Amino acid sequence: MMKITGLSHLFNWMDDLVAAYPKLVTKVQIGTSYEGRPMYFSTGGNKRTAIWVDSRIHSREWVSQATGVWTANKIVTDYGTDASLTSLLNAMDIYLLILTNPDGYVHSHTSDSMWCKTHSNNPGSIMCVSSSPCPSPGAITNPCSDSYHGPSPRSEMEVRNVVNLVKNHSNFKSLIYIHAYSQLAAVQKLSSLHGIRYKVGSICKIIYQASSGIIDWLYKLGMKYSFAFELRDIGCCGFIQPANQIIPTASETWLGRKDIMVYVRDHPY
Repeated sequence: MMKITGLSHLFNWMDDLVAAYPKLVTKVQIGTSYEGRPMYFSTGGNKRTAIWVDSRIHSREWVSQATGVWTANKIVTDYGTDASLTSLLNAMDIYLLILTNPDGYVHSHTSDSMWCKTHSNNPGSIMCVSSSPCPSPGAITNPCSDSYHGPSPRSEMEVRNVVNLVKNHSNFKSLIYIHAYSQLAAVQKLSSLHGIRYKVGSICKIIYQASSGIIDWLYKLGMKYSFAFELRDIGCCGFIQPANQIIPTASETWLGRKDIMVYVRDHPY
């Protein structure tokens, strides 16, 4: 797996993936960020029944985006040799939004590795910029909080781009949302590869109440299968996972993500 060192490198890698697998992958821009950076997803893409995988909305969760890159590579290289994955892609599309928050990504790489939010200006706040793209209960009225909910629903351009994508497509059946950290997941299979234990259950029961996020919105919109993964670890390295943890993290959680995808293929409702 190649090392991704910045935003332009990530976009170039996506171009290389499309060039290597032109019949399997497309790169589509769904809009731009607040600071004008493009937002891309990769997909087979013709509005068939689809699964949406979303990684790196919180910019400090570096292993989430790395897992998205690993997942994209896994999908294209296993197609044609993995029977269940091949059957899945022959029946459905996978939309993979590897980077939902490009402004935050750049800021976390250049200025503050623990930066979580977008980089928009908040009306009435001189010192504090940005809003959380998926806020949770807490100090969310304070613009300086990592969980600040923004001045209004869908105030963030990045969120509006995602909303427009979902509504315009109208045939998504599942969301798989990749975050870090805490080792929390939607299915039990994950421990079978490296023996790492993940807690399984609803977000409110095994982590905390995280309302107003995209999982709630999509479920209300009718997307029955909406799941989140919290990747390694449980606090030793936290958001600063060493590079040697990327492939073990991505590969063990792939078992769970693939299990969900196969189930959705067989039960599209």
